[in-house]
Amino acid sequence: DHLVAHERKAEVLASIAATAWAGDQQADRATLSRLLIAAGAGALADGRADVSGDLRRALIALWLKALPERMEREHLPQAVLDLYPWWLEKLTTFLDDGRGDYPVDFWIKDVRFALALSVPGARSQILDLSWPMGPGETVRHVLGGYGLAPLVNYVRCNARRPWLQNHTESRWLDDFNPEGWDRMWRTAAALLKTRPRLAGAMGASWFYDPQLETVSPRLNYLRADPVAGGAWLVRQGPGEGHTERATATSPTRRAMVEAGDYVPTSWLLAWPRGRLIRWANGK
Repeated sequence: DHLVAHERKAEVLASIAATAWAGDQQADRATLSRLLIAAGAGALADGRADVSGDLRRALIALWLKALPERMEREHLPQAVLDLYPWWLEKLTTFLDDGRGDYPVDFWIKDVRFALALSVPGARSQILDLSWPMGPGETVRHVLGGYGLAPLVNYVRCNARRPWLQNHTESRWLDDFNPEGWDRMWRTAAALLKTRPRLAGAMGASWFYDPQLETVSPRLNYLRADPVAGGAWLVRQGPGEGHTERATATSPTRRAMVEAGDYVPTSWLLAWPRGRLIRWANGK
């Protein structure tokens, strides 16, 4: 009863925090993660600091009950709707089986999913429905001597508009393969057709780094295929989080990092709407 009584207040506060969450910017992630936990679950626990993972799971389950209404308000294309049964089965199983802590990265993604701020893109990727791309990283890319092309593309495509943003879901990697990523980009194109205000679809990760052409050739398609279809790249830079993710499942990359032969670096990949829709239509 306490959970239900405070659910709406928690939803509003958590929605604000989740909307402001800034992807791979670690300081912002830490700050807003605390805000999500305090606002989304702390409000339900009368301000206690020791909010349990079980309470957070209960909150996600409660929000999922209203997800069909949120989905209807978003007027989602069939490509997205077809993915929901699979995702809901996975997420409800995760909630049912959960014990103890609720990892922050999963918690933030699940808040956004339950509140329809993010939607399925494929079976291993979600798409945020609105994400900003300020000019700062593009300007730093140019000033760092990495090329002028991103700035030209930024201006030409009016990139200050909101974008779709993709995120990989590490719990479920069924579609982390060329076919799955093709499906995600096609789903993004379907969303763009219904949302003319969006500039396109983007992502940011260590695996968009051009270094992977030699470091991990089997992952090169993640960058090369979108670029061949008209996407552009912006260098964001190295960081501890990028190194952790790049070395988590690869002894080869880990050994290269330890030997000083490879510095994992995050790159932003931006695929403007017209080029992405043309690519998807061709598929």
